[in-house]
Amino acid sequence: MDKDLNQSLLELILPEGILEYFTIVGFDKGNSGKYVYDKTLTIYLEEKNQIPTEYKYYKYKASGFMEPRLINDYPIRNMLVTLSVKRRRWDVEIEGEVKKVSRDWNVIAQGTRMSAEYAAFFKRN
Repeated sequence: MDKDLNQSLLELILPEGILEYFTIVGFDKGNSGKYVYDKTLTIYLEEKNQIPTEYKYYKYKASGFMEPRLINDYPIRNMLVTLSVKRRRWDVEIEGEVKKVSRDWNVIAQGTRMSAEYAAFFKRN
């Protein structure tokens, strides 16, 4: 299948705008043990290594990933769907001090097609 066709299909299934910031790195299918939805689908996503725009003019380096968050999504074809989302961190030098930063999902929700509801999943408590 054509890569553009695959991308278009994935964009229909996943939350709007997510593939702009994340890459699918795998998936698992399993059994849920539940009556209505007896199967599970877990889609593994990793944030792309693109520094947030507010830090792109500072000296920075990638600093790995945070622990993945599991997000329940809409069922697909008799499968409970879970998104396992790994967000990135960066070490950014600001005025001689190194700070750990990550993307601000509240800003993303306001400035892109990603819904505020979906971005709320990423919000730190």
